[in-house]
Amino acid sequence: MTEIAEPAVAMPARRMRRAPTPIVPVQNVAGTALVVVIAIMTFLSCLTLGAVTLVRDASSAWQTEISREATIQIKPADGIDMETSLLAAQRIAAGFAGVRSASIVDEAATARLLEPWLGTGLDLDELPVPRLIVVTIDPLAPPDFPTMRALLSGEVPGASLDDHRTWADRLVAMANTTVAIGLSILALMLAATVLTVVFATRGAMDGNGHIIEVLHFVGAEARFIAGEFRRHFLWTGLKGAAIGGAAAIVVFIGFAIWSSANLATPEGDQAAALFGNFAIGPTGYLGVALVAATVTILTGATTHLTVAGYLSELDGRQNA
Repeated sequence: MTEIAEPAVAMPARRMRRAPTPIVPVQNVAGTALVVVIAIMTFLSCLTLGAVTLVRDASSAWQTEISREATIQIKPADGIDMETSLLAAQRIAAGFAGVRSASIVDEAATARLLEPWLGTGLDLDELPVPRLIVVTIDPLAPPDFPTMRALLSGEVPGASLDDHRTWADRLVAMANTTVAIGLSILALMLAATVLTVVFATRGAMDGNGHIIEVLHFVGAEARFIAGEFRRHFLWTGLKGAAIGGAAAIVVFIGFAIWSSANLATPEGDQAAALFGNFAIGPTGYLGVALVAATVTILTGATTHLTVAGYLSELDGRQNA
């Protein structure tokens, strides 16, 4: 029996689809430069935000410490028994509601406070050095400072009370001014980033103007054209913002490591007294992420508005 061969079926050749050419070139010199510019602006913006966070946290810590203590100072004078005056002032302060403790700063501690200026081996009996009493208070229910001040001045000659409110007010004003300046600088940097993106978008549109005009005049929707530009520059902004934000985080981590490694040194102690431990904390890192996200969103939104305005100008010239 002869086998009948089945007819060969010709398989259709697969058509190779060519990827559409984007309106905006994916990589060019201008695009790389824009990524670098956005990265630098994001880095500086994040550093500014981190500095504002450090100042705000340090100011809050200083204000908290100041609100917990007051100081009684007794100046030496002829005919005054310093030890008796110290005990009397301590008794008066400790008798007020809202005072947790009143501690006399002894001569050894006073000498240590003066060592950076007068050196070691001081004899306080030969120097007209005031003596101090540290009054620890309840910040939620502070004592009646005017009454305490009046009793001290009336019963203890040479005694004066400093509740540190003047320093606290100055500290708050300084911190608020610093924060306002930092936020203003941050706003200027974001504005400069927006203007940079506008110029870059205009440059890309001028380089591809003939393509845009043809697409627009043959019926391509403005939303499609704007979407192409927005997608390109949104990706550019995302890359630049990610690089700048990551660099800022590396700087903050480096400062925190340096601060932790120099806690026992004079430089580290001075830096810790002014700025804490240089750790911006979770809030600071969240702020860095928000700055990077804001730069990315501004890049895409600015590009979209710029392209929409350009296409409106084309429509105006066509209808004229």
